[in-house]
Amino acid sequence: MEMDPPPKSWSIHTRSEIIAKYEVMERVGSGAYADVYRGRRLSDGLIVALKEIHDYQSAFREIDALQLLQGFPNVIVMHEYFWRDDEDAVLVLEFLRTDLATVIADAAKDNRPIPPGQLKRWMIQILSGVDACHRNMVLHRDLKPSNLLISENGLLKIADFGQARILTEPGFDDSNNHEEYSRDIDNEDTSTNTHDGNATCTTSDINREDEENELGCFTSCVGTRWFRAPELLYGSRGYGLEVDLWSLGCIFAELLTLQPLFPGTADIDQLSRIISVLGNLDESVWVGCSKLPDYGIISFSKVENPAGIEACLPNRSPDEVALVKKLVCYDPAKRATAMELLNDKYFNEEPLPVPISELPVPLNRNGQDEDSPGGWGDLDGMESDSDFDEFGPLNITRTGTGFSIQFP
Repeated sequence: MEMDPPPKSWSIHTRSEIIAKYEVMERVGSGAYADVYRGRRLSDGLIVALKEIHDYQSAFREIDALQLLQGFPNVIVMHEYFWRDDEDAVLVLEFLRTDLATVIADAAKDNRPIPPGQLKRWMIQILSGVDACHRNMVLHRDLKPSNLLISENGLLKIADFGQARILTEPGFDDSNNHEEYSRDIDNEDTSTNTHDGNATCTTSDINREDEENELGCFTSCVGTRWFRAPELLYGSRGYGLEVDLWSLGCIFAELLTLQPLFPGTADIDQLSRIISVLGNLDESVWVGCSKLPDYGIISFSKVENPAGIEACLPNRSPDEVALVKKLVCYDPAKRATAMELLNDKYFNEEPLPVPISELPVPLNRNGQDEDSPGGWGDLDGMESDSDFDEFGPLNITRTGTGFSIQFP
């Protein structure tokens, strides 16, 4: 009888520097670019997540970002990491049992809107985490509900920085050699970190359609499609922190309606959904948009009566609609920053945000979002898709320079 080959992350069980400090338990997530194991720290029994990353760039980015963001309450804690040249990086992360996708999925299943006081507290925590990232010039590039993890006591934390970039001066070289294989990140008082032994460590899809080139330009193929800003869909490689702000708007809209705002089936369909709501993208709404790489390649027939964000948020208050509109707008420069929104009057008016301790926390992670058909355990990124598949009623005409899309 032929034996099955060992799992691709088999090395984690035999790495002496890891098993000397941690008991490696069951694998809780698997994909082409990472595997996640539940682990137990031998010194004190703390349950942790051991994330073995098979991709050098992803590992480097996540370690750099998490080192920079240590100490911020709404960012996941990295206790330490192990990395040597001939082996994959292993990050030791706090073990969080659920995520915002599950909060949304549970509310949708029960057909019960999230109460305003809870909504505001979730939003404040998300904004606080994003503000910490942006004040430290960390561009996350894959904000979505399944990457917003939640502890058993309701504390929300941003996770999965495998696509993150630290914005710095031109010419910055992010290919430094990591020779030190283990580095303690913090000496936290573990009494302040409560973890459920039956918890689920959550890790998101890792998207690898393309890599940044040596000139430091960014790839537009980042993030999960439903939360991807228009400039990315049009191929921009010179974007900034504002792409995270667009994602925030999509997340907030989903919290309000329990449904994704723009659930596109392919990148072109994603754009068509955005345009049907916001109207056509042209120089009158965003000066400079015509310079986007794919602007002249993708053309849409004129939308005479766009639905508007209001139509996507039925039965929501004007203040809630206004909050989303401050983020979901074409011109990146007009998107409100996380700090500006934290100071928005919406959060200081009745009903006030509930204390974190009053937030209901699901027992485990079972929510799904786009590109996670198998639940949280699927760590692969987006499958390749055809932008000419599953367009529903759209009429697509090929042209000499690309194609045009006709709305019904």
